[in-house]
Amino acid sequence: MDNLTFKLDKKLITIFLVMIAVGLLSLVIGYFTGAGGNRIAANLLLNNYYFLSMGLIGLFFVAVHTIAESGWQTSMQRVGEAMSAFIPVGGLLLVLFFILGGLHAIYPWTHEDHLDEILLKKVAYLNVPFFYIRLVVFLGAWSLLAHFLRKASLALDVNGDMQYLKKMRTLSAVFVVVFAVTSVVSSWDWLMSLDPHWFSTLYGWYVFSSMLASGFAMIILVVSLLKNMGYMTHVNDEHMHDLGKYLFGFSIFWAYLWFSQYMLIWYANMPEETVYFIERHKYFTEVFYVNLFLNFVVPFLLLMTRRAKRVSGVLVPVAIIVFIGHWVDLYMMIMPGAVGGEHAGIGIVEVGLTIGYLGLFGLVTFWSLAKAPLASKKHPYYKESMEYHTNY
Repeated sequence: MDNLTFKLDKKLITIFLVMIAVGLLSLVIGYFTGAGGNRIAANLLLNNYYFLSMGLIGLFFVAVHTIAESGWQTSMQRVGEAMSAFIPVGGLLLVLFFILGGLHAIYPWTHEDHLDEILLKKVAYLNVPFFYIRLVVFLGAWSLLAHFLRKASLALDVNGDMQYLKKMRTLSAVFVVVFAVTSVVSSWDWLMSLDPHWFSTLYGWYVFSSMLASGFAMIILVVSLLKNMGYMTHVNDEHMHDLGKYLFGFSIFWAYLWFSQYMLIWYANMPEETVYFIERHKYFTEVFYVNLFLNFVVPFLLLMTRRAKRVSGVLVPVAIIVFIGHWVDLYMMIMPGAVGGEHAGIGIVEVGLTIGYLGLFGLVTFWSLAKAPLASKKHPYYKESMEYHTNY
């Protein structure tokens, strides 16, 4: 079998379709068992944002290494590109979610007849027309840059013309700058504005660190799955070691920002700031500490050694834990503001919808992988990536 030509077989498609069906079924069950419109809407936002962010980090992975002229990642570049194929899909679903009532259901600032003094001061920014303008601009920019970067990458693989590599570098530089701004502002719009009376200057960075950790966990899982299926045999322990270092480093970075945000608010002890964490302590106590355990304690302790980052028996389980952990982290960002502590929970709707979105993300990603070779043989760093090794 040519391990650079991926074929999406019927068995894998069936698995993904069954997962999507589970997600749809959980929606129906949630509706008829009284889960509540706000809880269903909050879960749709949670999973849509979570998997959209993974598509964005896949594109970010390609863009940053293209700018840096990194050689080692060339053998895994197609995985990042394939993950980015979910950006327009997730973007469309997010637009539909907001248009079909999600915006009005869980965002307090959209209820213009019930705005207090604080929200009235924010109305120049937090208003529905301007929200939709930003939404379309963000999703449009991300989708277009993902499309043209992928197009240039495939063109490079056809004839090896270096003009396409230069085009990739230009597009990558543009994306990194655009993403640096839009990832922060979108986190204000879609997440922080669920608690519109509260704000944190660290929030955008905190959300970005969570996106990085979960995104690299997904890259590890996709690459590992392909290797187990007999593909990408050129990806060796050195490649996985570097991915493991990313996962380890960004988990620590996330913990640093989590503690910085929490400590500053706790130390200042200002009611308008502490209310955010008081509600999470009061109604989500177990989830609050599980979040820290999954996203910091586990990756920090288990990935500390060099060997652990090179052994799939350690790296893959940790990646799965981090994937679950940052879903929990996003749950903690969304549910208290969107649903409230007394009405939230983790049940059929939460688990089922996550399985459904995971199936959709997997279907789109692996469908994209099947459309092109798993490595670009005419990329100037192809040989370097195939023979990648370190001396330490």
